[in-house]
Amino acid sequence: MDVPASGGDEPRRGSWRPRGALTAPETDRSLRELRAKWRTASLASGWRFPSDWALPEVDAVCAAAIRGGATEVPLAGLARARAAAGAGLAEVLTDLAALHAVLSDPDAEDGFVSPDVDALPSRMLRVTALAWADVAMDQLAHLEVVDPLTGLPTAAYLRTRLDEIYREAAAGERAVGEDYTLLVVGLDLSTVAGWHRATGMILLAEALRAVLDGGETIASLGPSTLVAVLPRDGQITSRAIHLRRALHERLSVDSQLDGMAGPRIRLVRLPGTHHAACELLHRLARS
Repeated sequence: MDVPASGGDEPRRGSWRPRGALTAPETDRSLRELRAKWRTASLASGWRFPSDWALPEVDAVCAAAIRGGATEVPLAGLARARAAAGAGLAEVLTDLAALHAVLSDPDAEDGFVSPDVDALPSRMLRVTALAWADVAMDQLAHLEVVDPLTGLPTAAYLRTRLDEIYREAAAGERAVGEDYTLLVVGLDLSTVAGWHRATGMILLAEALRAVLDGGETIASLGPSTLVAVLPRDGQITSRAIHLRRALHERLSVDSQLDGMAGPRIRLVRLPGTHHAACELLHRLARS
């Protein structure tokens, strides 16, 4: 359910109200004013994405502050929501400092205050930081190695897989380039907008899976680049031809992709060391 993004927005009839907030007109007005000042101070202090600032938990904090009650529980809820949304700890604490500055100077016009993280009360700082860390560490422990758009492994997985390949080659006293090569496929999505960019990458991943169905390592290298590690078994050229046909068939189903340049398919030789291979992947992702 939508939450007003700016403090100047008037709530519509029947709109969501923060849990626990009083319904008296004076309290509603105070809540809107506090939220507006807090938002202004937070954006002025460097909050990066204004559209992401407003959360239901913001209103819960404002309601608790207006009532004069304890704010630890709603602040912890806000910190967890911020962490889940991807906000960093420094940004969350700066936002908290903006609230503290507004509450400390209620006469400040329109939230023009000077937030100072070092001035935060220790309990407020501790509660917020611990709540943020709980979610952040949980996310870190459950990081996926799969790109959510294409369903392919990420570049991090590819680097790990290449490390295994290089160690295997070293044990056999062979150069990796003798046994494997990289197939790099990229799309020029500069002329495609909106969801059709995602569609192009999804179709590209499907084509790679269909053609490379023999256990080859395929990974997402960037927003418009996929890569596969192919064995040098004499079938690389035929695979590349089949892939180009499969890509043409799939990409032609979306008329919005008609103006896009054809996919770029390259064979790239693997360098002598794993470190050099990681640097190569970094360059390919940006090319």
